[in-house]
Amino acid sequence: MFKVQQTIGSVVCCKCGVPMPPNAANMCVNCLRSEVDITEGLQKSIQIFYCPECGCYLQPPKTWIKAQWESRDLLSFCIKRLKNLNKVRLKNAEFVWTEPHSKRIKVKLTVQAEVLNGAVLEQSYPVEYTVRDNLCESCSRFQANPDQWVASVQLRQHVSHRRSFFYLEQLILRHDAASRAVRIKQVHQGIDFFFGNKSHADSFV
Repeated sequence: MFKVQQTIGSVVCCKCGVPMPPNAANMCVNCLRSEVDITEGLQKSIQIFYCPECGCYLQPPKTWIKAQWESRDLLSFCIKRLKNLNKVRLKNAEFVWTEPHSKRIKVKLTVQAEVLNGAVLEQSYPVEYTVRDNLCESCSRFQANPDQWVASVQLRQHVSHRRSFFYLEQLILRHDAASRAVRIKQVHQGIDFFFGNKSHADSFV
């Protein structure tokens, strides 16, 4: 049986005349971009606050989020801080390398949006985050009074060896679980962790 091979025809751009696959706007990608900027009105720069004591970022109005440098958690935090991003379709987000001490975070976003006559345009653009140091409430309270704490977690082991304790200490160090503790005290048969916020103690447990 004879089969006709189907091919997609091409048209010429109504603006510059170059051959192109057909689309709803009858314009090539370059001409579409010259006519429409889908990133217009989207934030390109923003200021964020970082607590240098516990390594948390402020999610307004009062939530502090722990995130490592260039981690997935930090990328998610950065995206959530942007306004008007719901006007486009986010396709990709990735960090652009910056020095950790530069107080700058750069993220490259790729977005899509429908433009002239329903044609879909994709565009990438950078967003720069200026990082300002600002003590979180717990660390600020501790700086004012180092002996002040709200909640404590006591770890005890009532056996002659310390193998389980050593293993637990390694887990705490590996996951940086005690980073929000305002004080750590070694006591007989255990360790006490003191926190300036009950939610930090709950998270530690």
